Amino acid sequence: MAVTIKDVEHVAMLARLEFDEAKKQQLVKDLNAMLAYIDKLNEIDTTSVEPLVQVGGAPGALRDDEARPSPPQDDMMQNAPERSGPLFKVPKVIGER
Repeated sequence: MAVTIKDVEHVAMLARLEFDEAKKQQLVKDLNAMLAYIDKLNEIDTTSVEPLVQVGGAPGALRDDEARPSPPQDDMMQNAPERSGPLFKVPKVIGER
């Protein structure tokens, strides 16, 4: 199924976009090239390929999780733009407009 100018115009109307004729022609060409590539991928036999949940292994699988002491509180607070004693001070965001 090839993409036509009418298809591009319909999607542009739904997305509230406007394109000149040259851009529409380019979009038709690009979308058809993408669909042709997908068709080519669909020709590949993948029946013997196991489905992957994640590429590259599970995150954190390279090391064991071990407890370590936290850095000193003063070190953690040294880059705080504002603080109130041992707490970070942030602007109020709830209840204001």
